[in-house]
Amino acid sequence: MRRFARTSLALTIAALTAPAAAAPSAALVAKVSAAVDAGTPRLTAIFKDIHQHPELAFTEVHTAAIIARELKSLGFSVTTGIGKTGVVGVLKNGAGSTLWFRADMDANGVREMTGLPYAATARQKMPDGSEADVMHACGHDAHVTWLLGLAKAMVTLKADWAGTLVVYGQPAEEVGLGAEAMVKDKLNDRGFPKPDFALGSHTAPGPLGYVSNSPGVRMAGVDQLDVTFTGVGGHGSTPQMTIDPVVMAAQAVLGYQTIISRSVDPQSAAVLTVGSIQAGRDNNVIPQTATLLLNLRWLQPEVRETLLKCIDEVSKGVAIGAGVAADKMPTRVMKGHSGPLVNDAALVERVNPALTTLLGEGKVINNFPTVMGSEDFQDV
Repeated sequence: MRRFARTSLALTIAALTAPAAAAPSAALVAKVSAAVDAGTPRLTAIFKDIHQHPELAFTEVHTAAIIARELKSLGFSVTTGIGKTGVVGVLKNGAGSTLWFRADMDANGVREMTGLPYAATARQKMPDGSEADVMHACGHDAHVTWLLGLAKAMVTLKADWAGTLVVYGQPAEEVGLGAEAMVKDKLNDRGFPKPDFALGSHTAPGPLGYVSNSPGVRMAGVDQLDVTFTGVGGHGSTPQMTIDPVVMAAQAVLGYQTIISRSVDPQSAAVLTVGSIQAGRDNNVIPQTATLLLNLRWLQPEVRETLLKCIDEVSKGVAIGAGVAADKMPTRVMKGHSGPLVNDAALVERVNPALTTLLGEGKVINNFPTVMGSEDFQDV
């Protein structure tokens, strides 16, 4: 926790103070380390609290309250409730550049099985009355902790930088809707200082003490979409009197798997995942509808268009083959979308020397391959 909080702080100070390609002085590095070390017990406690109380997209009430409370105590001007649960804190420190630093807050619908003493154990109640497993399986608990550690240290080090720091907790990154929700809620029309730079960090499996920061396309674009098949329901004993949407959905799942292998250029990266099949309730009843929840990843807009076009073709073809009427063809509902995340080359060049000074030679990876994971940070 200490190492990554220090890394985030170094990124921020470098962006606000250092000329391009300049490393921070040894004296400043020592101050950064001392500021982070002093806050480690508090940050560890905050991290464990957030980890033990994970919240799914747009329900991050507990986490947002922690962010707002901590930022207010540090003297930030705080605005809450942006995009439902988003939090923005502004700290002005004289004339200079404006930097925005973002942390996403939401957790995943996964059961925690780590056995940690601060593991999440409670299930989250959903709006329909059901309960869902939930845990921080993607590191957003760490992201929020880094943001708060950075905020405290930047207050401590105000004599060493000038400008404006804007930090914000964003909801609903996992479903690709949080950044869009904050923008639709007039994030950029509320009088917050406009950013000259924007930074965010993400955890990743790998050796401790290394940071990847490279220019160009770093993460894939993403789409979340639902495809619903409408058939004719009936009793399980008389399938000949029905048009079975479950069978159509099953055929579509298999059909989708040929899209990437046969319709996308082998040299173009793409992923198509069916994350859920939702249909029916009873063993002996054929339902009227079945819905597939899909997730797409891509690096090029033309590949995205190919994926969507072929999904529609496969879905329609399956329905026609099953005898579905023309006015009952499958429907596709787009839910969440973000384009690829592209790192600015000039900003990478500006902050990497600070990271190298902080972590040591060879610890900053600037040629790490593009990954098919996604972000919506760039959509704000």
